[in-house]
Amino acid sequence: MTKPRILIRGAGVAGLVTAVSLADRGADITLYDRAGRIGAGASWQAGGMLTPWCEAEAAPEEVTRDSANSIAWWSAHVPSTTHNGSLVVAPARDTPELARFGRRTSHFETIQGPRIAALEPDLTGRFERALYFPSEAHVDARKALTTLAERLTTQGHTLVLNGPEPDNTHFDWIIDCTGIDAQDYDPDLKARLRCVRGEMLLLRCLDVTLHRPVRMLHPRIPIYIVPREDKVFMVGATMIESDDNRGMTVRSITDLLNAAYTLHPAFADAEILEANAGRRPAFDDNVPRIRHNGRHIALNGMYRHGFLLSPHRAQQICDIVFDTAA
Repeated sequence: MTKPRILIRGAGVAGLVTAVSLADRGADITLYDRAGRIGAGASWQAGGMLTPWCEAEAAPEEVTRDSANSIAWWSAHVPSTTHNGSLVVAPARDTPELARFGRRTSHFETIQGPRIAALEPDLTGRFERALYFPSEAHVDARKALTTLAERLTTQGHTLVLNGPEPDNTHFDWIIDCTGIDAQDYDPDLKARLRCVRGEMLLLRCLDVTLHRPVRMLHPRIPIYIVPREDKVFMVGATMIESDDNRGMTVRSITDLLNAAYTLHPAFADAEILEANAGRRPAFDDNVPRIRHNGRHIALNGMYRHGFLLSPHRAQQICDIVFDTAA
């Protein structure tokens, strides 16, 4: 059977994961991004947390169900995937938030101070109780996106990051993964897709070591801190119902810095490497959707679940392409 020739628009996490998944099945891929680089949208600002059971606290059941196999997918495609679980803590005044979080989630252990200290020595004595999700994982989002792009080009597929879009008449399938930019040419998405603004910090703190993502609960400003290489930490992220495309606001910077300081006072001396904002596309139920019309497929509305849900949605797209081709 002739390899299907597929044009994928959008080189964020949804587009890259879809491209790699289709390539794994034998398709001939051309991946195009009009912004001129991979991850030009919200994906570059992502935490890269692979935490399906933690996300159940606020996400529909479908999100947990469809993301359960995402850790295995990332492990198979990105060797640097880290399997240290995740930790959820709360300051003493917000202990009820920890109990509420536990009631809404699963696959965790409730641990006390000594076990917290064993898992994260730099948090010794700072929290009396925590929820430990041992089966969860994380990736450095930027390294992961780069690894996927390199995998495609190494296998002989085409990555177009500048110049005009390739002529789509040369392809058997056109798959749109352009996120919020799809509103520019799809009137239906203009009406149905909304922006959820997320803001994040990258800090370098030489005096803190963390081995896994740590969520710190707060009734107003819950945050997560994700460790990366070279004592760098991603601190995020706000969720603001807005299509504001400006840089990060003073209020959000202050909130995230205060929260990081609450987790560990050494963050007061951290170097601020980046303060960035991104617009995440979402439907009204915050669940991404696939639309299929002829040889056109669209995947959009990843919300804050791009790294978690892209592998499952990409598999669904593979089933459409190859079931039809058969």
